Amino acid sequence: MTIDLVCADPAFVDLTFVGLDALPAPGEERHADDLLRSPGGAGTVAIGAARLGLKTALASPLGDDAEGAFVRSVLVAEGVKLPPRTVARTPVTAVLPHAGERAMVTFDPDERATRADVESFAPRAVLTSLTRLDCVPGETMLYATSGDAEARAHAEGEPLPERLRTARALLVNAREARLLTGTEHVVDAAFSLAARVPRVVVTLGPNGALIAAGDDVTEVPGVDGIEAVDTTGAGDLFAAAYIWSDLAGATPEDCLRWACLAAALSVRVPTAVAGAQTIDQLAAAGIERGLAVPGRTTT
Repeated sequence: MTIDLVCADPAFVDLTFVGLDALPAPGEERHADDLLRSPGGAGTVAIGAARLGLKTALASPLGDDAEGAFVRSVLVAEGVKLPPRTVARTPVTAVLPHAGERAMVTFDPDERATRADVESFAPRAVLTSLTRLDCVPGETMLYATSGDAEARAHAEGEPLPERLRTARALLVNAREARLLTGTEHVVDAAFSLAARVPRVVVTLGPNGALIAAGDDVTEVPGVDGIEAVDTTGAGDLFAAAYIWSDLAGATPEDCLRWACLAAALSVRVPTAVAGAQTIDQLAAAGIERGLAVPGRTTT
């Protein structure tokens, strides 16, 4: 089976505390209405892409522990191929959503996918973060991301990897774009990055997203009428939908529109996995908004 997308960043177990009336202050205890467990990180991207019809795999190793067993069971049920190696511990994140935003605390043993792990799937494309680009074979289509810590490191003078010059796209949020470039204005930051990456996609939260390529920039608005319950993983599902539509041949602008729609629809419920749309659900929502489903012929 041809693998369309390998996710090479770690998959986490997200423990989501639902229904907090406020975030706890130092020394304070707050009670949640519910506690939900779901895959996070690259697990969210893999599940989101699989629900959109891509053949996906996780390359980053999972732990030989209860958390790893849980993530494996969910990935298998979603049709995601499992990583070839097992390690001792699985990353875990506690997620505290409140008032449309969230706080998080993470344990990450920093186990990494190797190039051999990725090559074992012979994928069309790989999604991974800036510090893990060495695991991506040179001829494979690369979608790169940046976490907050990586963006801060580059803000302190660390140069961007040369491999980005041949990437398909760099996907970042507005804060990361500013940190990576030292530029306050988001469009200027996108253009600065576009001097080193063929395409730069910047998410703008509820305000939509933009894409810069060379001297051109395209911006699309956010999706109206969405009440955010839990924004955790919205960026992961944005990435999944962007890659799905790009691999299906959509225009850059339509890729943004599909990705913004997938991300917006996901935040209406607790946990990203619960909010991840199937291809039929996302297609129906897109058609209602005048979007043509990429890869589908009309009669």
